[in-house]
Amino acid sequence: MGTVNIGKDTSSLYILFDNIRWEEKSIIEKAKEIGRELKAIDCKDLVLFLNDSSNEFEDKIILQRSVSYFRSLHSTGGLEGLGARMINSLYTAFMCGNKLISHIELHKNGILTPKAICAFTPESSLRGLDKLGYPAVIKPTVGSWGRLIGLINDKEGAKTVLEDREHMFPIYHISYFEEFVKRPPRDIRAIVIGEEVVAAIYRYSGDNEWKTNMALGGHALPCPITKDIEDICIRSAKIFKGDIVGVDLMESEKYGLVVHEVNNTTEFKNTVKVTGVDIPKLIINHMENLLKK
Repeated sequence: MGTVNIGKDTSSLYILFDNIRWEEKSIIEKAKEIGRELKAIDCKDLVLFLNDSSNEFEDKIILQRSVSYFRSLHSTGGLEGLGARMINSLYTAFMCGNKLISHIELHKNGILTPKAICAFTPESSLRGLDKLGYPAVIKPTVGSWGRLIGLINDKEGAKTVLEDREHMFPIYHISYFEEFVKRPPRDIRAIVIGEEVVAAIYRYSGDNEWKTNMALGGHALPCPITKDIEDICIRSAKIFKGDIVGVDLMESEKYGLVVHEVNNTTEFKNTVKVTGVDIPKLIINHMENLLKK
């Protein structure tokens, strides 16, 4: 594909992507199926003229589905600055995209979260872990799919992990740790669209695996949307001003439901497969509703 200037197009609804996953295909195919005009744009072909004052993006509703965090963040900022209505907004993308910052925002707004600490050198990290306690979970502040998340059982293990991270990019020198939450061998992924929790699943850990990521051999089952789940998910989405987000929760033996992540460009393949909820259609309906406002 060549360079794209979406402002010259007469369409009003767009989906922006950099890699076509099941989710993006399903949204595009659903739009065709129900007779809606949805223009698909590859972010890798996009050129934005940042001093353009023609307001050609003013009435565009653009669903951001880029996989790359930094590509997604910067294209969202550029398009939003040129007048587009982004789903989700730059604020949502930035706040949800950083685990440390999103944790702070959830906590100060009264959402239960795992106890967490951050530190900026291996030495201060070890002092913090002595107070937080072992086992603990180390996470990159920016990342997805369970990458570079590790379970640290003792001080020697912490030293090894922290030493390795000193040789990585500077963002990995910022240490973010969460307590290891005692819970069933599962977590909950809930999909919020607008002000409604439209579907939820339990994500179970695979054999000999504590993480619940589906890519690591886990499996999913339907999760009933209780009043408690509905309340905490809607509140979390509103904190980040999210139009369409995935809220990940754990069932703590001590505290009950705790939120450990809110996802910006959330994946929902397994949610559709397990629950049968037509999430692509609900997404398109939400975009159209925004266009009418």
